[in-house]
Amino acid sequence: MKRIVTNLGVLQIFFSLLLVIAIMFVSTYLIYRNSISGIYDKVTQNNTLVFKSVVQSFDDSFRTVDNIIHSVHSLPPSDNLISPDDDSLDMTKVYTLVKNLSTLISTVDYIEEVVVFYDDARLAITSQGTSGFDRFFDSKYRHDTYNASYWKTYAATKHAFKIFPADSFKVLDINQQPRSRNLMIAFGGNKLATSSKNVMIMIDVAALLKHVNQQSVIPGASLILLDQDRNIIFSTDKQWGLVDVLNDVYFNADQEASLTRENYEYNFYKSDYNGFIYIDKVPYQFQNLNPVTQANDSIMLTAIVCAVALSVFLSIYLNRPVKRILRLLGGGHSKGNDFRKIYSGIVKLQADNELYRDQLAFADKELRRGVFLQALDESAHAKAHDIQLQTYYPALFGEHCFVMVLFQARPRPDAGEAPLPVETIADRLEAGLRREGAEASVFHVSRAEFIAVVGLSKPDERARLLKRLRGSIAAAEKEALLGYDLWACVSEAYASEIKNANRGYRDVMNGMLYRNVGDAASVLDVEEIEYVWNVYFPFEKLEKLSNYLLNGKLQESVQIIRETMGENAARNVHRHQLVHIAKSMLFYMLRYAGSSANMREELYAIETEFCRRAEQTFDYRELEEALVAVAGRLSAYGRAEPKNKLNSAFISQYIELHYMENLYLDQIAAVMETTPKYFSNYFKKTFGVNYVEYLNKVRLSHARDLLRSTSLSIAEIGEKTGYLNASTFTTTFKKYMGVSPSDYRKQNDQQIV
Repeated sequence: MKRIVTNLGVLQIFFSLLLVIAIMFVSTYLIYRNSISGIYDKVTQNNTLVFKSVVQSFDDSFRTVDNIIHSVHSLPPSDNLISPDDDSLDMTKVYTLVKNLSTLISTVDYIEEVVVFYDDARLAITSQGTSGFDRFFDSKYRHDTYNASYWKTYAATKHAFKIFPADSFKVLDINQQPRSRNLMIAFGGNKLATSSKNVMIMIDVAALLKHVNQQSVIPGASLILLDQDRNIIFSTDKQWGLVDVLNDVYFNADQEASLTRENYEYNFYKSDYNGFIYIDKVPYQFQNLNPVTQANDSIMLTAIVCAVALSVFLSIYLNRPVKRILRLLGGGHSKGNDFRKIYSGIVKLQADNELYRDQLAFADKELRRGVFLQALDESAHAKAHDIQLQTYYPALFGEHCFVMVLFQARPRPDAGEAPLPVETIADRLEAGLRREGAEASVFHVSRAEFIAVVGLSKPDERARLLKRLRGSIAAAEKEALLGYDLWACVSEAYASEIKNANRGYRDVMNGMLYRNVGDAASVLDVEEIEYVWNVYFPFEKLEKLSNYLLNGKLQESVQIIRETMGENAARNVHRHQLVHIAKSMLFYMLRYAGSSANMREELYAIETEFCRRAEQTFDYRELEEALVAVAGRLSAYGRAEPKNKLNSAFISQYIELHYMENLYLDQIAAVMETTPKYFSNYFKKTFGVNYVEYLNKVRLSHARDLLRSTSLSIAEIGEKTGYLNASTFTTTFKKYMGVSPSDYRKQNDQQIV
């Protein structure tokens, strides 16, 4: 036995097997850590950015709901549905209100229904029609708690705008069959309401979640939404358990909060818009990761023990066979299956490692792009963002100086090939710069725009870079990016510091806006821009343009368009000035057609398509032809549509959008294409009050909000709400509210305290 133990060959085999075991253990552990924990760390970092986008989408959705409630209050009738002639229900008012409600919510896909009712009428008015108030809530939208009696009682109390928690309602479908729907109720406030309506909006929770794209957050995460009083509005996690968590969190307007409990991390975000609290409940690790880790550790430990025991056994009994195998291997005559299995296993392990490296490289590249884009804005960021910036600083700023280059890559209409992925375009632009000797990192920003950070050893190299950049663009249009039109703008040279990234970005963005339309160069130097302000904008001709389109005179309209665009091109104005002129001409053309309810969707499509083309066009002639095309489509409407376009919903929306302007009676009558006298009579008959009184109510409603929520002076608030001076604003406010603006602000400050 002693001779066997001291045998050199046996010891060599034994320690060789132990070395193999150690290498297998270390490599397996590293693969496990890099493939699970490493990827999880990258995913959680990206999840924070995604969830902030979700919070912003929720804020925008609740803001839309609040704006709709304000618009409903401004719709006639304001006080009641009773006919002044015989004290009966005036169905004309009812049907008008139904039609206006349908128009207001037609474009908001997550609104299930809007319900309007008055305290003195047992009638529920919706966008689909009318119904008995009790039948609507006790049959059509049934809930054990939120029934007709509950809503009547709640409406009779003084209350502010409130979002009720999401709950399941029994809703009758078109076949009168009940089905369960998860709804939230938004009830408008009545403390400072401009009408006696009670307005509530039913929000489809499933459609709302789809609208805000909540599915893009990390798998296993859940969303919990609390109102400003910390009442849960809804949650995607039924077992949330937040009592202890909320007690440990302190909120203010400037802070976010994050803490860990058990296997979850809770990230708290407080909305600047309505004070709502959004909670992102994220698994502290991937779900079921701990059992997997324990099982993996057990397997490795068991394997080590068994392998050591097996190594001892094989070392003693396979000494000679192993030596014989080694001699055979040296002779090259071995064809055993064991070696092929070992080889195939090694190949598979290499393939898995390559896959994991590719995944980590992709996640790292996207994280670098996200960190860089955040560095371009002027907002304050968390400390974690600064740490990430320091990580990627050497890759972004490898030289003493840098310039920022903005690329625009637009596919030609006649290219006949599918557009390339933006990642491919960025890689080819980066490769083209490096072929010209410029070390650069290229990132996709938006649409057809790409940002490159090009390193310079000294500022004097900037002139040479401009020359090389022109050559790179010319070569790319012929080879790597064949079928694309390329344009570039180069910033000034800056020292390689993070704070200068935003300065370079502002340079190239301003260069894109201020490039002269007559400049056909493919590369723009921001230092050589010639600033001009001699814009040609003939108001009288634009008024004629609207009238020509209204009467279907296409040739005269096209002549005005071409004269205006051509004159500005001759003056070599800036691109953003020409785009502004083109959009102004578009709005002049749309202003008469915009009040036609039967063509609003088509007009919306015309406007969005034109604005998209205006932002992406390179040549002013393309912008001119786009205006001509719009004129051709609108001229047909001018011949076909009647001239009387008065509509109560359009009037109320127009006043809501333009109340801060000098909306004289003759001005708004011109917008509605009628005479001041006819408009005044129509307004009094439709809205129940004269035009000036209605306008003052709208203005003062917004003035009260500014007095309560801002520190602006009385004069500034009066100016922002459409009054020419502080004296007129104060007099009007006291006439309608009974107190001066300053006293009103003091009263509300005392109530808040």
